Amino acid sequence: MKKEKDNGDKKNEAEKNVPLQGLTRRGFLTTLGTGAVTLAVSDKLHATPAADAEMIERGEMTKVNLNINGRKYHLLVEPRWSLLHVLREQLGLTGTKVGCERGECGTCTVIIDDVPRYACMTLVVEAEGTKITTLEGLMKGEELGPVQHAFAEQDAFQCGYCTAGQIMAVEGLLRKNPEPSIEEIRNGMSGNLCRCGAYKHIVNAAKEAAELKKS
Repeated sequence: MKKEKDNGDKKNEAEKNVPLQGLTRRGFLTTLGTGAVTLAVSDKLHATPAADAEMIERGEMTKVNLNINGRKYHLLVEPRWSLLHVLREQLGLTGTKVGCERGECGTCTVIIDDVPRYACMTLVVEAEGTKITTLEGLMKGEELGPVQHAFAEQDAFQCGYCTAGQIMAVEGLLRKNPEPSIEEIRNGMSGNLCRCGAYKHIVNAAKEAAELKKS
């Protein structure tokens, strides 16, 4: 028994003298615990602003005047709110869909001053003084607009989740270029992803929409 204990003591001494080659299980748990404590503490801290900086506190509201689909809205918003959030959660214009919220998929595309923009990457205060068009704004009462009608005719959707953004991208493209070529349509739609892969039908819908807008 004594021999085994001596061997164990020697092993422990050897482990103390060997330099670490990686992160041990104990080290990992220690680091994890330290990180959690740091995160909890940092959440309670506030960065000190520069002398001439204006601190915007969470919940502080500011007035904005928006022109959406030809209607004027006077709202109190937080400056950090996105246009996407305000359209859906404050105004109930849910035709604009929530996608990645990182400006990568195009699902939330709206038109601002005739240019397609990602609503998730646009602060609502940035949109003040512009003309905003959402999916709802393309309709004439209960009647579908030309682009919406073309998408329905060409089956330019499968699950349909990205369709609102696709329609708005085509609308923006045709406002800039009423007679786009196939390549121009593809380039114009390159910022909108369709996970179902209905791109051929989307291009066909854009072509038909261009013809419908002429009539």
